[in-house]
Amino acid sequence: MTISKKLWLANQEIAQACLEHPFVQGIGYGTLEVQKFAYYVGQDAFFLEAFARAYSIAAAKAPDFSVFTTFHSLAGGVLAELKLHEGYAAKWGVNLHSVEPGGATRRYTDFLLATAWGGDVGLTAAAMSPCMRLYAFLGEQLARNGIPNHQYADWIRTYSGTDFQPLTQQLEDLVDRYASSTALVHSTYRYAMLCERDFFQAAWECS
Repeated sequence: MTISKKLWLANQEIAQACLEHPFVQGIGYGTLEVQKFAYYVGQDAFFLEAFARAYSIAAAKAPDFSVFTTFHSLAGGVLAELKLHEGYAAKWGVNLHSVEPGGATRRYTDFLLATAWGGDVGLTAAAMSPCMRLYAFLGEQLARNGIPNHQYADWIRTYSGTDFQPLTQQLEDLVDRYASSTALVHSTYRYAMLCERDFFQAAWECS
């Protein structure tokens, strides 16, 4: 079994908790309050900018040019996600340029950037992989009975779509090639999963 698969399976209870979280279920059913989703959009845009920066830092540390180009391809996927957020922001009046990161957002972005600066390519890939794999999982599960027709359908369509899945696999391939099954890699992956859960909780609790 690959390292990425072991890491994902070792954190299934967190993945399931995210799927069952009322914020995610609200997206799935289209019942989530708009202000909660609007808060999430702003926070996620801030997060994605940090995510793209972490990819760029990892690219600079790439051991060969193929890994360099893979990280830049993944960063391009983040920029495509940000375009989706710009559409949401315009729809619901969110100013993405004046977003103040909440505590959960800042903890996650600080962790990712510190890992990218201080760790090697394998550890950085392990820190970033949970976000990609979790969202692919959530999109797939929410679209299991077809894409619903409601205001959050584009979110489900994006993360269940054929464009997102290969990006997830690309990142996991880097985990498998450059990460070792160490305590640090396992704890880094798990911390990122917990950050994802806390991110949804913070959006759910916003007033």
